[in-house]
Amino acid sequence: MANDKNTPNKKPKFSPYWIYGLILAIFLAINLFSGGMSATTGSPTTPAQFFEYLRNGDVENVQIVNKREAKVFLTDAAAQLEVHKNSVKQQLLPMAGKSPNYQFEFGDLQNFENNLSETVRENELTTSINYETEQNVWGDFLLTLLPFVLIIGVWIFIMRRMSSGAGGGAGGQIFNIGKSKAKLFDQNTEVKTTFKDVAGLEGAKEEVQEIVDFLKHPEKYTSLGGKIPKGALLVGQPGTGKTLLAKAVAGEAKVPFFSLSGSDFVEMFVGVGASRVRDLFKQAKEKSPSIIFIDEIDAIGRARGKNAMSGSNDERENTLNQLLTEMDGFGTNTNVIVLAATNRADILDKALMRAGRFDRQIFVDLPDVRERKEIFEVHLRPLKKAKGLDLDFLSKQTPGFSGADIANVCNEAALIAARKGNKSVEKQDFLDAVDRIVGGLEKKNKIITPSEKRAVAFHEAGHATVSWMLEHAAPLVKVTIVPRGQSLGAAWYLPEERLIVRPNQMLDEMCAALGGRAAEKVIFNQISTGALSDLEKVTKQARAMVTIYGLSEKVGNLTYYDSSGQSEYGFTKPYSEQTAELIDKEISDIIEKQYQRAIELLTNNKEKLTELAEVLLDKEVIFKDNLEKIFGKRPFDKNVSEDTNEEE
Repeated sequence: MANDKNTPNKKPKFSPYWIYGLILAIFLAINLFSGGMSATTGSPTTPAQFFEYLRNGDVENVQIVNKREAKVFLTDAAAQLEVHKNSVKQQLLPMAGKSPNYQFEFGDLQNFENNLSETVRENELTTSINYETEQNVWGDFLLTLLPFVLIIGVWIFIMRRMSSGAGGGAGGQIFNIGKSKAKLFDQNTEVKTTFKDVAGLEGAKEEVQEIVDFLKHPEKYTSLGGKIPKGALLVGQPGTGKTLLAKAVAGEAKVPFFSLSGSDFVEMFVGVGASRVRDLFKQAKEKSPSIIFIDEIDAIGRARGKNAMSGSNDERENTLNQLLTEMDGFGTNTNVIVLAATNRADILDKALMRAGRFDRQIFVDLPDVRERKEIFEVHLRPLKKAKGLDLDFLSKQTPGFSGADIANVCNEAALIAARKGNKSVEKQDFLDAVDRIVGGLEKKNKIITPSEKRAVAFHEAGHATVSWMLEHAAPLVKVTIVPRGQSLGAAWYLPEERLIVRPNQMLDEMCAALGGRAAEKVIFNQISTGALSDLEKVTKQARAMVTIYGLSEKVGNLTYYDSSGQSEYGFTKPYSEQTAELIDKEISDIIEKQYQRAIELLTNNKEKLTELAEVLLDKEVIFKDNLEKIFGKRPFDKNVSEDTNEEE
């Protein structure tokens, strides 16, 4: 059987280049032989030797060719002489006639003719002189034809390159520019991602699994009169696993799976996007039942009519119109389901979001503690981890991390362990990886003066002290004054994962954030620019309290937040100038009140603040234990596991 399989491979494949080569060989052969028949050559000589032979009477005929070359034919008697023995050549073709014995080129024709006539007359010779113009007809023809052959050849080559796609696919070729760029995954395509690789996301995974089941067993759902959903939209923050879910669908579904990005529809040519949409759905219907997955659908699904500066013929809107038509155009019995993913659902067109097109919206949220543990289990499989590694500890160390962030933590921990020369990845490697991702790379060689280092130490100690004293502030895990990233110091906290936040919780967090600047004021009686990130965070929080969440008594139960995203296109504020002044004053009052509160707390605990800062200057990194030695047990700590999460 092996021989039978190999036999066809030994046969040479036909190529059109063979024809081109054969034609070229024929032209060369014709040129060669025609030149050999008409343009025979003699032995090279010089004009001086020629005139010597001429005076001796050895020359029978002189043929002047093209007014620049002379061919010499000897008499039969002279050809037998020893001196001319080498000039007699074997004829290549008998029918070509007598070949010249000698040939040479002369300079000026007039001078050569005068010398020739004078020599013939003086020596009373019978040498005849004739003139001939030789032309290489085939050579001239080829030279004339060559530019046209080159132009036609290049044109054929370019056309073949443009019209041919890999495997007959659409590619970016000019003749297939309106074809869909979707990649097809089916049972012949090996897709390794399955639902086992998708940790957490139970609700989203369950709905997506049900979509796959729709296509595998449609009669189970249609027997009761129900209709299979036409589409499902995956919505969530970046890195939460929307595309991973789609990959799992491609790996699990035993039906054709068309995958492409929203930007694949966009092209500089008018009408291309709509044409690609038509071709995509045509292919999907032909392979029904099938699934279409459009990643980053907001590239073409943005709300129409909002870009006033675009021309009357908006290519993106045409593409969206065609997508709307196709999604509403095929019947429910075609068994084509459209999956789409986006992290900007607020800007999508309402017509695209309505039931009948995307019947389901699947929200993919950031993972909680339990889901983060499952995600760690998936990403720790390929790592050589230390025995007894506590996954609960790791999951609590990464609040607010998405699945992509956790994958990055695991990879970074492995790199750090390899850098240290360890044989396995240990707990400390993961902590260093979290620090590296959240805070940036350590810069121990950064030049910093002693006074600046002391200011940074008191700044970070101020954060730690205030957060320790306040009930709703996030408990501290670690403080460092080693420069990391763009910051000169950093503090890591354990934020409580809340679903709702109350005003006193937000105020305590703001007070803790202002603790750094307050410590500088209390100790040095002057402030610095080091509190920039703290001020930015606090200002955003205060503005959100007043303008978004309605937590200000003076402004009242009002919000100026627009979840639909339509307000970004407006040119006017949704409130009057008087209200704007009130909002600004209220934001300033909230921040100033918490700043004075932080100053009061630190003034009352100035000795402990100084002691903590001195320890920090000595060790550069302090942990929760160091604070407990100075301040005692934190009275607000809940009985949860110690050493918990880190957050800058």
